[in-house]
Amino acid sequence: MDGQKAQLAIHDPPYNLVAFGTRSVADFIAWCEKWIETTNASLADDASLYVWLGADQNEGFQPLPDFMLMMRRFKDFASRSFITMRNQRGYGTQKNWMAVRQECLSYVKGNPDFTVQYTDIPKILRGYYKDINGKKTENMERSKSKNIRPGNVWVDVQQVFYRMEQNVNGCYAQKPLKCIERLIIASSKEGDAVIDFFAHSGTTLIAAERLKRQCFICDTDPIYCEIMIRRLERLRAFGKTGWQNGNAFEQELHEVEETEHPVLDLWQWKN
Repeated sequence: MDGQKAQLAIHDPPYNLVAFGTRSVADFIAWCEKWIETTNASLADDASLYVWLGADQNEGFQPLPDFMLMMRRFKDFASRSFITMRNQRGYGTQKNWMAVRQECLSYVKGNPDFTVQYTDIPKILRGYYKDINGKKTENMERSKSKNIRPGNVWVDVQQVFYRMEQNVNGCYAQKPLKCIERLIIASSKEGDAVIDFFAHSGTTLIAAERLKRQCFICDTDPIYCEIMIRRLERLRAFGKTGWQNGNAFEQELHEVEETEHPVLDLWQWKN
């Protein structure tokens, strides 16, 4: 970043499964502490941090609780909110509640700005009365919008699935563009810098491009890094946010087919 500081960090780290197999929770948290230190050094004095992190209901809801305890040791960060995004699809058994939520922890450094937004959900509840200049008014009269503000429970964001234009084949942990754009609008301004250390499919990059923010991203997997580059190029060339019924490596797959070899699974190539 050449000394530049970011106003916003949005991280979606692996939840102690895909990248590490079965590390102990203590080892996972020790690793998280390292990238939080790097994040802290990369952020401006007034900045926001969002971390998507899972809670395994079969393992004491880890790693979420230990991560939250670890964050209390970082005095530069103050907890701000605990966001829950509801998935339209879930998983579970006949002996437990369906798991349909994704958790996002919100922290701030200093006193960053926050931009209020409104959803597409209309307000329907009435009856909260308050005296304003001697007149009793109900909540609809005092409202700045006919729609509700997003709270810390999001039910209006569609999780990514294969029929959506923003879907990127092979990126199974892809976050919806709408949810990342909501975070960027709330906690940064045009021209600000956004960082993402676990970029995966590049959703933060695409959101930052669309919202005129600078973006510094990385990933340890060269396949995902190449996907991010091609996804950004595709957005700039065609305005497309993903690959509906397509693939980021269509040319390479076509060349494999022309050699009359079986089409290889792209995720096996790196091995």
